[in-house]
Amino acid sequence: MITVDYIERNYQLVQERMIEQMENSLKLGRKLIDTELDTGILNFVVRPIVKTFYDYWTEHEAKVGTLNQIKIALESGKELLINGNSEESFLKIIEKNFPNFLKSDQTTYQCSKNHKNYPKLEQITKETFMNYVRKVVAFLQVKDDVKDYGDLCRSAFKTKEYAQQNLMKQLEYTDKSISLIEKDSSILSLPFGKRIIIKALRKGFEETKKEFIKAINETYV
Repeated sequence: MITVDYIERNYQLVQERMIEQMENSLKLGRKLIDTELDTGILNFVVRPIVKTFYDYWTEHEAKVGTLNQIKIALESGKELLINGNSEESFLKIIEKNFPNFLKSDQTTYQCSKNHKNYPKLEQITKETFMNYVRKVVAFLQVKDDVKDYGDLCRSAFKTKEYAQQNLMKQLEYTDKSISLIEKDSSILSLPFGKRIIIKALRKGFEETKKEFIKAINETYV
């Protein structure tokens, strides 16, 4: 049995980092939408509508939903460690908590559940959740004397290569979701601004990917 004190310490470090990443992603999204709105004859009409939508979504839905997903992933990992980290327990926790994780997911939330590609998107989201929980477990079970998130990373993932492999796996699921929407934007239930949102999603993903890789390089010096 893993000492609960270690779990709580690691829980706080991971939670703080995930919330920081969420805030940075939302700020980047706003910046990218501004960039995408810099051109076009109807810019003076579209700009305030899309900006208002994004700002409302950020404050009333995105933050609340993402914070809930962070809590669900962390609590799932914590429950798994405390009650026994077996594959059977893992699958039970995933089945129990995925519906709430899905309900809080901001990508699937903006998509039509009746669309032919929605089941694929839902499956990608489930795989994302499973990967999150496995990664959370790797962090929470660290017993070493760590002072910050960087120490925790180096203890959970012993080498830079191992950390990069885990990052690429996580990013792969995000890439799949965006690609699915790019191929058929009719899955989005947004009344306007689909092209702008999709381009911002793709650019945001590429920028975030660079930042994550940079962070790993700085962590494993």
